[in-house]
Amino acid sequence: MIDKKSILIINQSAPYGSSKARESLDVALTCSIFEMPVSLLFIGDGLYQLINNQSPDALSMKKHEAMLSALPMYDIENIYITEEDLESIGLAENDLAIPVTLIQRDAIASLIQQNDSVLTF
Repeated sequence: MIDKKSILIINQSAPYGSSKARESLDVALTCSIFEMPVSLLFIGDGLYQLINNQSPDALSMKKHEAMLSALPMYDIENIYITEEDLESIGLAENDLAIPVTLIQRDAIASLIQQNDSVLTF
């Protein structure tokens, strides 16, 4: 039996204004289809991807909430944010569209080391 390579996808881009946020979720779902263990880390501006009830209609873009809500169906349940980033933008966990695991910023290095591959968007 071959061990599946784990992947950590670091999301540090705002949800709108570029295609990076959507591409990162596409990569996560695709990796999961191939049964790769996927973890997501949202840091900095990437945290804005998780805010509940967004209205990107004025930008002619689709909401991320539908893709985010599909993550558990693809067995993507390891979703991390740092407490520091959450506090810095003045949000609480209940402002987010999906459940997350809060970690300290100094735990990021350990999270990276636990995975075979890391992609940053």
